[in-house]
Amino acid sequence: MQNKKSKIFIIAGEVSGDVLGAHIMREMQDAEFVGIGGENMVAAGLGSLFPMSDLSVMGVIEVIAHAKTLTKRIKQTVGAIIAMRPDIVLTIDSPGFAHSVINGLRKSTAGRELIANGLKFHHVVAPQVWAWRAGRAKKYARTFDKLYAFFDFEVPYFTKYGLDTVAVGHPIADGLLEYGQKKSQTDEKIITLVPGSRMSEVKRLLPIFRDVAHKLATENVDYKFVIPVVETTVQYVRDNISQWDVKPELVAADQRYDLYAKTYIAIVASGTVSAELAMLHIPTIVVYKMNPVTSWLVRQVIRVKWVSLVNILLNRGVYPEFLGADARAENVLAAAHQLTIPAVRDSMIAELRSADTVWRRPDGAPSQLIATSVRNAIKK
Repeated sequence: MQNKKSKIFIIAGEVSGDVLGAHIMREMQDAEFVGIGGENMVAAGLGSLFPMSDLSVMGVIEVIAHAKTLTKRIKQTVGAIIAMRPDIVLTIDSPGFAHSVINGLRKSTAGRELIANGLKFHHVVAPQVWAWRAGRAKKYARTFDKLYAFFDFEVPYFTKYGLDTVAVGHPIADGLLEYGQKKSQTDEKIITLVPGSRMSEVKRLLPIFRDVAHKLATENVDYKFVIPVVETTVQYVRDNISQWDVKPELVAADQRYDLYAKTYIAIVASGTVSAELAMLHIPTIVVYKMNPVTSWLVRQVIRVKWVSLVNILLNRGVYPEFLGADARAENVLAAAHQLTIPAVRDSMIAELRSADTVWRRPDGAPSQLIATSVRNAIKK
């Protein structure tokens, strides 16, 4: 008798989650997947219920503006889970959406029946409770049955509330550290600009990046400017840079590591990209600008000095950060000038190499560890 396929409802709400989701799906080709994802998960065989970009919203004001769409998508997702009757719901980041979907299931008669019959909720990416809003750990324990964190130091924050939590390493570390060791040298002086993957952050950062690119181009005609683009914002970026004096080259997100490995200086939005560049030992400047209301709220609760993960893990400012009101072209330019000094570059690269051991676990890639854990949970 042929074994019945496991059924997994999977949700990713942004590019980094989409990449990890695709890896997990490829590790579990014996399972049936339904859910929400982007181009990477679609390439792995997922028929996404709706565009992942509908969930790529960040910030208090931005969420309010998209409330109608998000409410519609939550109801649609709850209905799809009830129709599929999966063994596990696996959510990757996008915690607000994940919480809302699970709450919707618990309020539904059909959803409560699924849960009573053993439906489990697994979530990937622990919130940074060590940085702000520590109470989220207790909320996660009430919501999820299992949590996959990236780092060992995160685990106790959740297990103390009874949530089964395991560290799986940072997903992008698998192969990326070796990739960095093999990167080829180039005489090109590529300035890589990464304005983010969410439309709100792209709109705020592109004007700053435009001014920086224009000034740097007048100082050194040999600089080449490149922007890696994602499906959710590519058209906006293309239209915007058509008005620039300096015309950056656009490359697809799936080619970004080749680009990063050749990068002279990267100027990027806060987020996963700064960790990717740290693993590749690329001198980088981190910039972030939010809606003023959101920015003020964050400043009231943040508990760490840094936003870049490598700075947080090493507890020192390896990457320069310009956030909020400090996110100005003149500040970024000054930092970029510093990174053209060989001694400054060498010092930063040495710091980045010292962080290599904190990114990866010795017992397997995150996608493998998560896939094995999900299989074991289904068998129980």
